[in-house]
Amino acid sequence: MSSQLSRRDFLKITGAGIAATILTGCGPLSRYVTRQPYYQMPEYTYNGLSTYYATACRECPAGCGTIVRTMQGRAIKIEGNPNHPVNMGKTCARGQTALQGLYNPDRIQHPVKRSQRGSEVQTQINWDEAIALTSDALTTNRPEEIAFLFGLNSDHLADLITEITTTLGAKPPLRYGAFETFEARATLAQAAVQVFGISAIPSFDLTNADVTFSFGANFLETYLSPVAFGRGFSSMRQGHTGKRGYLVQFEPRMSQTAAVADEWIPVVPGTQGLVALAIGRLIAEAAGGLIPAAYQDVDVPGIVTTSGVSDPDLRRLAQLFSAAVHPLAIPGGSALAVSNGLEAGQAILTLNTLVDNLGQPGGVFLAPELPVHAENPKIPNTFSDIQDLVKRMNSGSLKVLFIHGVNPVFELPASLGFFQALGKVPMVISFSSYPDETALQADYVFPDHTGLESWGYQKILTGADRPAISGLQPVVAPLYDTRATADVFLAAVQGIGGDLATAVPYTDEVEFLQDSLGNLVTEKGFFNAQDISSFWELWLQNGGWWNEAPGLGSPAAQNALAKSLSQSAPEYDGQGDYYLFPFFSTLLSDGSGANKPWLQETPDPTTTVVWNSWIEINPLTADQLGLADDDVVKISGPFGEIEASVYRYPAIRPDTIAIPFGQGHTAFGRYAQNRGANLASLLGTRLNPVGDLALASVKVSISKTGKVQPLARFESHLGVYGTP
Repeated sequence: MSSQLSRRDFLKITGAGIAATILTGCGPLSRYVTRQPYYQMPEYTYNGLSTYYATACRECPAGCGTIVRTMQGRAIKIEGNPNHPVNMGKTCARGQTALQGLYNPDRIQHPVKRSQRGSEVQTQINWDEAIALTSDALTTNRPEEIAFLFGLNSDHLADLITEITTTLGAKPPLRYGAFETFEARATLAQAAVQVFGISAIPSFDLTNADVTFSFGANFLETYLSPVAFGRGFSSMRQGHTGKRGYLVQFEPRMSQTAAVADEWIPVVPGTQGLVALAIGRLIAEAAGGLIPAAYQDVDVPGIVTTSGVSDPDLRRLAQLFSAAVHPLAIPGGSALAVSNGLEAGQAILTLNTLVDNLGQPGGVFLAPELPVHAENPKIPNTFSDIQDLVKRMNSGSLKVLFIHGVNPVFELPASLGFFQALGKVPMVISFSSYPDETALQADYVFPDHTGLESWGYQKILTGADRPAISGLQPVVAPLYDTRATADVFLAAVQGIGGDLATAVPYTDEVEFLQDSLGNLVTEKGFFNAQDISSFWELWLQNGGWWNEAPGLGSPAAQNALAKSLSQSAPEYDGQGDYYLFPFFSTLLSDGSGANKPWLQETPDPTTTVVWNSWIEINPLTADQLGLADDDVVKISGPFGEIEASVYRYPAIRPDTIAIPFGQGHTAFGRYAQNRGANLASLLGTRLNPVGDLALASVKVSISKTGKVQPLARFESHLGVYGTP
């Protein structure tokens, strides 16, 4: 941020006066006000008085609104924005710990050139050099030789770079990360195409459902928009429909969502879609008359054998679902990120069609279009797109790769070979704020601001009952010599000049934001404005824009029941005796939380383990293998092996082991490095029909190592059994 304007001059210009305690929206000139730390106190700021900023969380793609309390130029507390339609004042643990990202002692503090890839020896350069290097990379290479790989947390940056790549004739930025790996959003969107005729992420009205069947949707921990789902679950339990809502969770191991459910059904990994088919068939049979084409070929006895769910349970659950006034079926990531994931998504969404809940309270809706760069894709890229990128890298046809908001060396399966392919790209530029594994393999690191130092917006894909866009603004001055990635590219574009500078004419990131938000001035939001300057002031004060009234769309069934549904069984790689069930750590998520000690120290909600990885094994299986808690075992599969300590977990199938994702960093700072094991070492590259990674498609073997490494657990070593 610029220091062109003193706070005294600013207050004179705007007439804000010394009574302006809350500066969440300081008008068009707010970009020039420096949020100064205590050692350089801005005028008219008094000791003991707090200033609050409305902004948005960037710890995951959900886009929750936050209010950040600052005092004397320091951010000291984060809470939810009570007016934001996604989280309505709530936050998760990851949102609370964004402060530790801001003040992390291992942050990259200035642009650097690495002596050689993988080396921690680096040379500081200035931003003029960094911008010149960016300009050269965009102009000295042909458009097809340039690639951008971004994460899912910076929608405004992706929109800006898409403008640049369109003018250059290059491919738009790829957007991918572990969130897509575990959530399979592209598969869910394609399933919506098959059932509803439109590519969209459905919105599930958990609030007004009275019976909910969750097929692998761990929505209270990590799925899509967990804070919004948590609010919906709380409302469902309060009995707004006339009775306390009932939840049934279908998944191989008991997650936090399954732990609070009324029933947990431990299905074989990858068979949730088959279970949905069987339930649909039994509902149709009980209704009498002609069985819809969707269920005519469903083999219920065969599904009983494949899924591990008994025939009496299937019939009881079918009766429970069909008798509900507001039944709801939710497809989750563990049902979609498998070899038959598209079929599973179709089966689960069609189950909603069967009970006619589309567009009804407690049913399925579709999020409306957002009038901000609506032409750009809302759905992330697929794993197959990343495979294509790796092929380009290996072929030598890619000359420069820009990476922002994602750590592919850590997040992608080692079997993909991204690390090896990266070595064949002549220039790699990372914009990471932290020394993660990918930044360590980059030639240059041009560090971006952290979320609390940044401008931006995040389009709300799901979690709100109305069109909504979250707004980000800096709550403090940048602590170090970092720079917004958008400003780096805009400066590079202006340095190049010509047609590119004409087509992308913005002087800085804020000007691009205001231009992008211009369409919202005339939209019917919860606040109105006459021009973009007035709109911008209200945007900052409220932390974004959203409609005043709910505005979800009602999907059409598109004759879904008239189309036969496939019922292929899941496929697996490897000859091991046990299914590998990977799951997202509710605290470390895609691994980006591992450098925050508050998250490392917070007990996992089901095992209470901290600061480490673990392997969940059913006690019956552990007894057969002669394994006790804290024994270190080797998990071997067709793509790799890892070691971790045993946690005897009774709430998991005996034929399945589960391992959380998020630990195992070989870089990323003092709090993350050399803790636990990286689950990505075990994963393969099998795809489902949409191109998403078939995550739960590996079978593994377990062997003793003879080592013991006690896990730090909040519950102590008495464990869940009450005995040492």
